[in-house]
Amino acid sequence: MRNSICGSLVLTGAYLLVSAGAWAQQVPSAQKQSPASVDLAATFSAEGAKLATASGGTFWLKGGGVDAAVTLWKGFGVAAGLNGEHAANAGTGVDVNEVEVAAGPRYTYSAWSARSGASDSRRLQLFGQGLVGMVHGFNGIYPNAFGAASSANSLALDAGGGVNILFSERFGVRLLEADYVRTALPNNGSNVQNDLRVSFGVTYRLGRR
Repeated sequence: MRNSICGSLVLTGAYLLVSAGAWAQQVPSAQKQSPASVDLAATFSAEGAKLATASGGTFWLKGGGVDAAVTLWKGFGVAAGLNGEHAANAGTGVDVNEVEVAAGPRYTYSAWSARSGASDSRRLQLFGQGLVGMVHGFNGIYPNAFGAASSANSLALDAGGGVNILFSERFGVRLLEADYVRTALPNNGSNVQNDLRVSFGVTYRLGRR
């Protein structure tokens, strides 16, 4: 059951990302002056979390993810992401493993033209987003009415933003992304997690800007 749910999450995220890339290949050419574009990113992430104990110590989950954003009109669009993270012996001798799939609206502001007056050469992107999805925790200990389980699922809410810098028309880096992540996996405490995730990586752009 755990493997089935985890596999479904991964397949859902992969489908969203591949669909965005395939859609970008069909974006009209420059002759039609389409404003639509797709931005893809692969990132390394670190998420600060808090132990559900009296001491309330903190630990870090580390991992990575991929995301895609389709910008449709004047910076407004949608984004979808798949992120996986792991923490070994998270303060209690128990590993924490999570996979999250989320999607929602994103606004992207583009600035800093490489050539004065050339709207197609904007190299700086600032974006903000709000995503809703699902997180799957596995290979851990999640208390329930029957004792404990090795896996659990929860709604996931992400809110944040980041900075992309493009070095060419297509390639760039995600200089920094910071997101507030709220989940509700059982932890024998409040059963709510309010974490901060920071990430950075590489980006690739398809379509027109």
